[in-house]
Amino acid sequence: MAEAWWNGTRIAASDDIVTVEGNAYFPLAAVDAALLKDSATTSVCPWKGTAHYYTLSFDGAENRDAAWYYPEPKDAAAAIRNRVAFWKGVEVR
Repeated sequence: MAEAWWNGTRIAASDDIVTVEGNAYFPLAAVDAALLKDSATTSVCPWKGTAHYYTLSFDGAENRDAAWYYPEPKDAAAAIRNRVAFWKGVEVR
């Protein structure tokens, strides 16, 4: 099982991981939604589409834009629809 951790808190856990470009994408249902805050940040990947971000927020700490997802990925990246990946100090193990 893969897990995502930040500041001693487990953010996500799942056996159903899709790895793209070295990033583990967790099913959205496997992520603790209470820890996610919507962000206005977006970025564009030529083959995946437009990424949107979440800020992790709990116990008075925030990790801005530490999670991202593609709500409408391009066909080549359809496998990551409804999935979330992490960075900025989030440990996936």
